[in-house]
Amino acid sequence: MKNVLALPLRPYLAALLTALALMMPSASRAAGFEELVARLPEGGYSDRAQTIDAIARTGDPRAAQLFEALLEGRLHARKADGRVVIVVEGAAGATAIDALSGESLGEAPARSTERIKVNNRLRGMLRSAIGALSLTSPDRETRLRAAQSVLKSGDPADIEALDAALSAESDREVAAALAEARAAAILNAKAPVAERRAAVAILAARGDAAAQAALAPHASDPAIGAEVAAALARIERTQRMWGVAQNVWYGLSLGSVLMLAAIGLAITFGVMGVINMAHGELVMLGAYTTFAVQEAIRGSAPWLLDFSLLIAAPLAMLVAGGVGIAIERGIVRHLYGRPLETLLATWGVSLILQQAVRTIFGPNNREVGNPSWMSGAFEIGQMTVTWSRLWILIFALAVFFALLLVLRRSFFGLQMRAVTQDRPMAAEMGIDTGRVDALTFGLGAGIAGLAGVALSQIDNVSPNLGQSYIVDSFMVVVFGGAGNLWGALAGGFGLGVVNKFLEPWTGAVLGKILVLAFIILFIQKRPRGLFAQRGRAAEA
Repeated sequence: MKNVLALPLRPYLAALLTALALMMPSASRAAGFEELVARLPEGGYSDRAQTIDAIARTGDPRAAQLFEALLEGRLHARKADGRVVIVVEGAAGATAIDALSGESLGEAPARSTERIKVNNRLRGMLRSAIGALSLTSPDRETRLRAAQSVLKSGDPADIEALDAALSAESDREVAAALAEARAAAILNAKAPVAERRAAVAILAARGDAAAQAALAPHASDPAIGAEVAAALARIERTQRMWGVAQNVWYGLSLGSVLMLAAIGLAITFGVMGVINMAHGELVMLGAYTTFAVQEAIRGSAPWLLDFSLLIAAPLAMLVAGGVGIAIERGIVRHLYGRPLETLLATWGVSLILQQAVRTIFGPNNREVGNPSWMSGAFEIGQMTVTWSRLWILIFALAVFFALLLVLRRSFFGLQMRAVTQDRPMAAEMGIDTGRVDALTFGLGAGIAGLAGVALSQIDNVSPNLGQSYIVDSFMVVVFGGAGNLWGALAGGFGLGVVNKFLEPWTGAVLGKILVLAFIILFIQKRPRGLFAQRGRAAEA
């Protein structure tokens, strides 16, 4: 009786043992992977194909690197013990690396290993397997890159792997990329017309250059040509819209730089009436201060490198502001009311500062690194925004509003406006006009130093840095209105956007000439600029 009952239980016991074996964790699976890798050198191409398929089915994260080495002919078997190794060629000779552990095994003499060969069929299998493993990688970015790569290739052989990856994908962005890659592959496969039309709709919704490249070869397809043509037209409209948005962003980015470089000049030229031709060199001093701070941090406290700009900004303002006060006390205060002499004198100062910097730092460009939080970029739709430009825009606006607060709400700002509007009356009221002149000039110079900190992140730091922005700075001040900070803001952003829209049509040089011609015509109608200064100084 016991034997009769035991017989039917045997199949269930076997199934239970099989289930338990499948549920055993990674140690068992890892051993299977190692055993399969050890089998790779054995047999012929057909046996190797079965082994490659079995390795791919394990899903082991080491499989992708192994397959890449096999595809590139770097996977070998050692003749001494049959161990599978990756051979890396170097200047000092070949080195063997264990294919499973990544451990370096030392030199690999020429005849000590034998390459594991593959044919064209195996190469195709390996490419598909690498793509499939990447599509199911635990790393989100790897899966996303793999989907984008498949979208570009549009290989119908990847459809099965894409279907498997889509069924297991939980990330919305990666799933969308996988669906778009599958659509590109479906278009190149002999799929039913309904499926290909659905694929066209998916790629049309993506609406970028990659989708355009995937659709373009099928424009003449009699079955789906009309849908493809409509999708391409839609993509072109989308790209034009994003192109306008990208130009506006580039214009705002350039405008923030122009505004930051011009805002100090708006004080010295607009408020004090001094044509300071050394303003560009004060910007340059701010950039070189940033370079010096970074070099000091690299040498003594590299862990502070991400804070280098926060340390450099106040120092750059102090250095440039101090030089500005020295220029005002030593030269400019003797030349008030004589604009031509002031222009020539400050131009001479600019040459002296340039030569001093060449003597101290050398004539070559100097590199100022981006902190990690200013590196890289992100995308908004089809528009790329770099972190460095975004932070400079925020920094420029912060400086603008801080300066506005100082001028409108501080005692120094009240004194400065009093001296500007009526110097004799201000002196009668007990204001030290000479001190206010020096501090005002120093404030404008200090803002120029802050502009140098920002420019060091997007431009070459060289003795000629300031010369690239001095003309544009004067244009911004004249266009916006001398002595008005809101005019500097409007002028900087306005000219920046106009420049970026003109450049694709006319080129950079002709675009600037056209902008200059526009400003000349504009000031014929509005000599005081967009925002005319009010008060006695403006009416004098």
